Order: sequence, then C-alpha cells, then structure tokens
Amino acid sequence: MKPGDADTKENGCPISPTDPVGMAGKSLVENSTDDEQDPESSCDDIATKYYEKLWHATDGEEKPEQRLQSLDIDGVASYILDRPCKNIIVLSGAGISTAAGIPDFRSPGSGLYHQLEKYNLPHPEAIFEIDYFRENPKAFYELARQLYPGRFKPTLCHYFLRLLHEKEVLLRSYTQNIDMLERRTGLPGEKIVEAHGTFHSSHCLDCHKEFTIEWIKEKVFAGETPFCTEPSEKHEDVLLPNPGLVKPDIVFFGESLPSKFFQRAEEDFPQCDLLIILGTSLVVQPFSTLVDRVPPTTPRILINNQRAGQVHPFMRMLGIGGGLDYESEDNVRDVFWEGSCDDGCQLLADLLGWGDELKSLVASEHETLESEIDDITAKLAAMPSGDEK
Repeated sequence: MKPGDADTKENGCPISPTDPVGMAGKSLVENSTDDEQDPESSCDDIATKYYEKLWHATDGEEKPEQRLQSLDIDGVASYILDRPCKNIIVLSGAGISTAAGIPDFRSPGSGLYHQLEKYNLPHPEAIFEIDYFRENPKAFYELARQLYPGRFKPTLCHYFLRLLHEKEVLLRSYTQNIDMLERRTGLPGEKIVEAHGTFHSSHCLDCHKEFTIEWIKEKVFAGETPFCTEPSEKHEDVLLPNPGLVKPDIVFFGESLPSKFFQRAEEDFPQCDLLIILGTSLVVQPFSTLVDRVPPTTPRILINNQRAGQVHPFMRMLGIGGGLDYESEDNVRDVFWEGSCDDGCQLLADLLGWGDELKSLVASEHETLESEIDDITAKLAAMPSGDEK
C-alpha cells in the first residue's frame, strides 16, 4: 500500500494503515467524555455548529483573490516568507509515518492483520470494534504491544512540524494517526489535535478512572490485559463482559471522536493563513471536511504520493463544492506536490532556508532516541508471543 492510501471497512467506513479507526460522520458525536468539554454543552451541539459552518464555507462564493505568486511549492515557500504566515495548520495522515517503519495493516504476509490471524478474528477490523474489544481484549493488546509508542522514531516530516512550531508559525497540527510521533518530536501537546485519539492516556470503560501512559505501558509490555485499580464494587452493576477493562483513549469503531476535535476546529480554522496537508487520502469523515473550513483566500498544499481530496467535476456542475481543486481554471490557491512526505517537507524547508537546520534536528534527535528504542526492542524480544502464553 502506498503512503496516504486508505483501506475501506466492510461497511464502507474508510480506514488507513496507521490510522485504522475510520469513522462515519453521523455517529461521531455521541457519548463524548472528553474532559475539556463544557458540561453544559453537548457534543451534539458542537458537531451541529461544525457542520453548519462547513455548509456555508462550501456554498457558492465569488472567485477569491490569488495570494500565491505561483501555484506550486515554490509559490507556497514565497508566501510563507513574504506574508509572513503566523497561523499555519497541518493536517496529517498515515503517509507521514510509513517512513518510520510502522507496518501497514493489510499487506499480505507482513501486515499486522495477517499477524493476528491466530486470534481467529471474525474480520480484521474487529480488533478495533468496541464490542469485540469488550469480549476479547487480548488481541488488541497483542497488537498494541507491537505498535506501542516508543518503538519508532519520528520521521523528517514529523520534525518539520516541530520546526514550524519553533519558527512560531504553527497554529495547530491535526493528525489522524494514533502513533504519538508528533509528541515524540517534542511538539507541545497543546499544538496537537489527535482526531482519532491517543495512547497518551487511558480510561476504565466503566468507572472512567484515568490511567497514565506509563501505567498501561507497564501492563502491555508485561503481556497483561489492563483492568481498573478501583475496588471491584465500583463495577458490580456493569452487565457487560470484563467489567473494569481499561482502554487507551484511541477511537474505536462505535465510539465518538474527542470533542476537542470539534472545539479546536471551531476556533482554529477561521485564523488559518496556510493549510499544509500531508500523507492523507482525505476520505475519512469528518477529518476530510477540515480542508473546507479555512477562509476562501487561504492557500492549501497537499504533499502526498497521489492526488486526494478532489470533488468529482459532475458534483461541481451540480453546485456541490468543497474539496481541493488543483486543475480547474478557477483554482487560485490549491497546490499538489507529488512524492513522499519526507521529500516534500525537506524541499519546502530548503526553499525556506531551513533545510540544514531540519537535517541537523533529525540527526540529533534520532541519536538521542536510539538507546531508548533498543531497550524497548530487547524487552519485546524477551517476551513470549501471544500464542506461547
């Protein structure tokens, strides 16, 4: 599978290699438990406002002015330097993490779904379905042990995000991935919106007690299924399998996106003066709708192995706008650069005069992470595999 490609769940819900948690828009905003949400405001209200603004953003408007000198990556670099930009938003997907060595899910023989055949899953995606997890958490935690944050080094693309932050031009990074590689670069948590959740925290599914990444990491690497530390009587009324089961705060099929996603989007996108889109096929809803939330004059660049996010010309003829538009005569702001995310980010950094700084940052940080990764790899190698226990 190419970086940025997306798979599709059997029910039509799209998923991607390092972001297996595709979501369908209409059920995303139910039962949110995000701590940052105002208890007086329902997640339904937040999502309703989100989609109302999205509709108005794509409703036919006059052709905006062109702010780029040229509709290519050189024009984007000049725009960043000349404007100068202060509120860049980055959208990222699976394609920014494949260079880190994170395997995809579906490749025959080597994909992680293939490695989980021994668990006799009813279908591969069951491992990310909340009902199946309730009954059979062992399969998920076997996978989590293989993918757990700490085993992989962030890519050059991830460090480009940190460099944008250090140059004080990054407003926010929105990611579909659950690998936490943005955090591992040192990018502050407040600069990141993990749309499909994170391993950074975990909660009991029943009493909602929160657990740290260090606590659950110890359980996972010991080959244990994590259960809540609260007294068992707190879970006595739970009429579901495995009362007190603890799950990382990643979004499974059947769960809502964090309310933080909708709240931040409401605040951030009206301010955006450049949208950089990296390694995503832009098919997972509602993440893909973010491209339409920026102001109509805001330039947008996609760095990816293939074009994505375009609305079919027939839909445009019907007056249904939205999406990216690289090829029409009306395009005044959209740029597509074809290639790997690392190569595209390095080129953009070179054009900005930051190229050597980015290379040095990556080399220095990777050297620091080597010993930590070696320790984790050694621990995993010493553990029995799931079918040996």
